[in-house]
Amino acid sequence: MRVTLGRKKVAVIGGGITGLTAAYYMQRLANEHNLPLDIILIESTLRLGGKIHTLRKDGFIIERGPESFLDYSNDVRNLARDLGIEDQLVRNNDGKTYVAVGNGLYPIPTNFILGGPLGVSTFLTSGLISISGKLRAAGDLVLPKSDSADEPIGDFFRRRFGKEVVENLVEPLLAGTFAGDIDHLSIQAMFPHFHELEKRHRSLILGMGKSDSSFGRKIDSYQTFQNGLETLIETIESKLETKNVFKGVKVEKIEKEQDQLKITLNNISPIKCDAVILTTPFNTVKEIVSDVNLLNELPNMKYATIATVTMAFKQDQKQMDKKDAMTFYVSRNSDYAITTCTWCNHKWSNVVPEGYDLFRAYIGRVGDEAIVELSDTAIEKTVLDDLRKSIGLTGTPEFTVVSRWKESMPQYEVGHETRMETLKNKLHEQYPNISLVGSSYEGISIPDCVAQGRKSAEEMLENIFKNQVQPN
Repeated sequence: MRVTLGRKKVAVIGGGITGLTAAYYMQRLANEHNLPLDIILIESTLRLGGKIHTLRKDGFIIERGPESFLDYSNDVRNLARDLGIEDQLVRNNDGKTYVAVGNGLYPIPTNFILGGPLGVSTFLTSGLISISGKLRAAGDLVLPKSDSADEPIGDFFRRRFGKEVVENLVEPLLAGTFAGDIDHLSIQAMFPHFHELEKRHRSLILGMGKSDSSFGRKIDSYQTFQNGLETLIETIESKLETKNVFKGVKVEKIEKEQDQLKITLNNISPIKCDAVILTTPFNTVKEIVSDVNLLNELPNMKYATIATVTMAFKQDQKQMDKKDAMTFYVSRNSDYAITTCTWCNHKWSNVVPEGYDLFRAYIGRVGDEAIVELSDTAIEKTVLDDLRKSIGLTGTPEFTVVSRWKESMPQYEVGHETRMETLKNKLHEQYPNISLVGSSYEGISIPDCVAQGRKSAEEMLENIFKNQVQPN
């Protein structure tokens, strides 16, 4: 006898990459298994994609938000394959990465970024660290491991490698990538592989050289799409049923109504659904699911405010410094306001028309948000001065694109994983049909968000239709 299931409705709140991935895979699985499911996607702004935002202008490809990703587990590649755009993925060119300390630029041990073996010789041959700093860093080989369950990233690396390595290497990389304060960010939440290496091998240097270490997942390049990261967003949006995508609609409240959830919206009638995948930032969740006591008891999450500044220049015959540079990060022990800069057309072969250079810098980090509030003109002058001092850039830009991201980078402070586990368990008790995912919770990178979105889609459908869906 065939059992006819009642039609179900799931709302995905938030149209960033997490929400889009969740909506896409729910729709895909529902179609594959002929499940009676309606999916609606609700986004408060007038565009989808969240921080992924590509500007295509006169042959330039300019990323206003993130410009690439490291896909350790092939989460983005698998999504691209399912979307039929895997052939549009491109990898970065070879090039050197530097750190600015004082008035100089010093090569970074590339393996430290991408996850390869980090030998003692890496430190011994680097001009980035003094002799005494190198000796202290080599102490990692003999120091005991800690039994701490979690600690600040700064404390962790100072304990293993010493203060100088942290100031001249660890902190610049984090400030340039996550805009974070390493004396508050959690090593367990942000870099669990380093935490695990110490637990398993005691020495990070020795552990990173082991074939069975977490760094066995090593990859050797960043990736994006031929026509920019927003290719991913545009392709997912094209696959979704447009009548079920609501833009410019803000969720004000979610509450129970019998066996369903009632979603109150700012400019259209309330919507009733059977389940919700909630991908909005944690502080927004606190506002719209306000009757969960634990949400009110937990403090607001901190988010860093940053800006990206992209400048295009005509190439000339003047020899700039560090012509082999692809990216440089900036130590606090330097004279620069920017936190990182990428020479885009060195890193990628597809982002500029012939005869141009394209530079992309970040400004702003925790404790230094005021600079983002300056005018576009003042920000341009600040970045231009830094590029002139650091690499000898001359001339004026053909154009500048300033993109501000207010409270956009979640800060996973010490104890983050424990807090999030407690939160999700408590939420599940009161709202078993709400799934909480996104950059505020289990990873902020694009692959992390894609993985969360897909997993939430599979688990939600399996729960709603009682094991009739078998995840791939």
